[in-house]
Amino acid sequence: MTDIKLIVTDMDGTFLNSNYEVSPDFPAIYEELKKRNILFIPASGRQMPGITHYFKAIENEIGFIAENGAYVIYKDEELFADELENSFVQEIIQTIREIPGARAVLSAKKKAYYESDDEKFINYFTRYYTENQKIDDLTEEVDDNVFKIAIYHPEGSEENLFPYLKHFKNKNLEVVVSGQYWVDIMNRNINKGKALEIIQKKMNILPSETMVFGDYMNDITMLEKSKYSYAMENAHSSVKEVASFSAPSNNDFGVVEIINEYLKSK
Repeated sequence: MTDIKLIVTDMDGTFLNSNYEVSPDFPAIYEELKKRNILFIPASGRQMPGITHYFKAIENEIGFIAENGAYVIYKDEELFADELENSFVQEIIQTIREIPGARAVLSAKKKAYYESDDEKFINYFTRYYTENQKIDDLTEEVDDNVFKIAIYHPEGSEENLFPYLKHFKNKNLEVVVSGQYWVDIMNRNINKGKALEIIQKKMNILPSETMVFGDYMNDITMLEKSKYSYAMENAHSSVKEVASFSAPSNNDFGVVEIINEYLKSK
């Protein structure tokens, strides 16, 4: 294996276990990565504060890919921030309102905005979107930099959301199934792969020097930017088809296990 210079991992279903916990072995592993000048980057569909709070002790030492690639920072420096036009926001929200059971989150730089009164949904999504605010109408323009719209369905996203939203791909937008219950809509060409490319170019790191871990369809573009791409044991079948290698499940903290194996081999 080539010497790795960059390790990128998805969060939910990949780096975190089902209880949203980080492996207790990670701090020691990170110290070893730091000694070897290997950059560690969490990459998620979550908003930035929903990722950074897991890494408070090292937040200013590493980079982050948030909002499925729409927002990228490295050592507190903003490398990339996208913005979704309000005309698209209005049209998408109106469509979502017509899908039975669907709930929308407007994910922006300052906060995530929602209009639903569904307490079960609110309790669920605020785990991922820690900075949030209820507003009366999501079609009203907010004074914020909107990155994406995240759409939730309690009975599954592939069957109950994607078929009704995929036509937005014809409007220069990305529509991606980002989790079992989530679909994300962003501007065209906004994805984790493009975000990873931005970091690789800035740090002069090649795909052959990059290790990536993922479990769901929104991870595929970044797996494609890495020679050492790992699908978790619990990953969606389409992710396993793309990845070059497999890792133990997120509940076995497979990411940390594979990184540890690599470090021991060098």
